[in-house]
Amino acid sequence: DRSYRGQILVLTYPLIGNYGIPSDKEFDKYGMPQYFEWFDEISVSALVVGEICETPSHWRSQETLSQWMSKHNVPGISGIDTRALTKKIRENGTILGRIIYDNDNNAIMKAIKFNDPNTRNLVAECSVSEPKIFNANGSPRICAIDCGLKLNQIKCFVSRGARVELVPWNYKLNENQFDGLFISNGPGNPVVCKDVVTQIKCVLQNGRKPIFGICLGHQLLATAIGCQTYKMKYGNRGHNLPC
Repeated sequence: DRSYRGQILVLTYPLIGNYGIPSDKEFDKYGMPQYFEWFDEISVSALVVGEICETPSHWRSQETLSQWMSKHNVPGISGIDTRALTKKIRENGTILGRIIYDNDNNAIMKAIKFNDPNTRNLVAECSVSEPKIFNANGSPRICAIDCGLKLNQIKCFVSRGARVELVPWNYKLNENQFDGLFISNGPGNPVVCKDVVTQIKCVLQNGRKPIFGICLGHQLLATAIGCQTYKMKYGNRGHNLPC
């Protein structure tokens, strides 16, 4: 999930990785990976778990979580009381963190400044650079702005017969080329996505095409109509809660 780009992800479930990682070489008829939410790489900067399973058991498993992360050069740490850590995050809000080695160079490592992902345009980092079309002969025509989209969102559209054109976050929109506009989820601060907001405003001013935003896309749509967004102390995440 590219919404986690630049973040260290903490998982509170006791055992992680017991299903293993499926193949990234299997694709559906539209060329999208069967089991992943994006085409390549891991979005998180690091993973923190209580216990890691190195002997997964699932018929689709091709490698362990550790092997998959190592292949993508993403660090992780286990043996952490993640529930106690989560209580600290709950009390203090989202906090900056890093994983360092405890060795002779520890003083040097501690001197390195924290990298705050909120100072970067994370949407620009993870958005596609060129338009991609899925189900080219489908209808209606959906223009999806990629701010960090999950592939399952495209799959939901094409499974209902729609044609989806996935465009970069700063793409200049042409209303004659789509029947509906979809603004995806994504990472980071909506304030830095001024190019997207400008394009949404143009579509809203004409008022002829339906627009649907989800997560970050909803915040960008709200910004385009004059609302102000602000960062919550920590995200509300759950199966019955919006992100």
